[in-house]
Amino acid sequence: MKDPLNLVLIVIVLLLVWWPRQGLVARWRAARRLVMRTRQEDALKHILKAEVNGRTASVVSVAGALRLGENRAAALLVELERGGLLAFEGGAPRLSPAGRELARHVIRAHRLWESFLADQTGVAEADWHRQAERKEHLLTPEETNRLAAKLGHPLRDPHGDSIPARGEEVAADAGQPLTDLRSGQRFEVVHMEDEPDALYRQLLAAGLRPGMQARVTDRSPEHLNLQSTDGRSLRLNTIQANNVAVSALPEDEGLTDAALCDLETGAEATVLGLAPACRGAARRRLLDLGFVPGTRVSVDLVSPTGDPTAYRVRGSVVALRRNQAELIRISASPEAAA
Repeated sequence: MKDPLNLVLIVIVLLLVWWPRQGLVARWRAARRLVMRTRQEDALKHILKAEVNGRTASVVSVAGALRLGENRAAALLVELERGGLLAFEGGAPRLSPAGRELARHVIRAHRLWESFLADQTGVAEADWHRQAERKEHLLTPEETNRLAAKLGHPLRDPHGDSIPARGEEVAADAGQPLTDLRSGQRFEVVHMEDEPDALYRQLLAAGLRPGMQARVTDRSPEHLNLQSTDGRSLRLNTIQANNVAVSALPEDEGLTDAALCDLETGAEATVLGLAPACRGAARRRLLDLGFVPGTRVSVDLVSPTGDPTAYRVRGSVVALRRNQAELIRISASPEAAA
């Protein structure tokens, strides 16, 4: 009896290891292929981003972007050259039409997936990029097109990056580095780099979001001090500030990003819209409550502790906490919402 039993066990083990598609070896090979493809696509994405922003990619820049040694990065670029996805011109990698198309698809899939996570899930904002980094390599062009249609073909992702339409070229990053601004200058955040992840989380924790308006109160070689429209003071080191792209506001233009939480008791204002930082379920709830552009809103009652506050909107009284009211942009003049 022992020999037949041992034979059965051996057969079971062999099947578990070598079974086509489901065996351990097949799964290991599939995982290895995905890792290799992910690195190749990340390299193509890096080269395209460098090109559209007026930079020239190199072995060193690819190594830094993919966190590889320079020898491995060079070998990776040679693989891509053999696959017809790039060629070397003057020692620099240049994308072939096929490589450019694949890089565009990966970038588009990433930004659409981040938009999906922001608008239709409860995934924490700090995790959007990490999840999109995985999903961008799994979505087919057909799935990406369906996702774009489901989201209503958004033009920008939650970080302020433009989302190219199908077949459209990737646009250069908007704005200029926050570190370029002088003391006293006003600005609006138009883009936040989401890599490296640890630095991006620091920017989120500091309260920065695309669409936020603020002023550089003073600066030194090591730090920038900022004053946001809601009265908050922020302090960024130059490494953090260099990962924030901004659009400078004219000197005579005031900071227009007033928030509902700043409205005084008994005062009335017009809703201009919701802040870009308001995404997903929180955004849908505020819209359902009536905080849509053009709606008149007033402070009805402030609790003894000052939070929450009751607001009258469309004939109803709605209680909001300060962190919710901060997300609603207002103008005190009726014509501002026109």
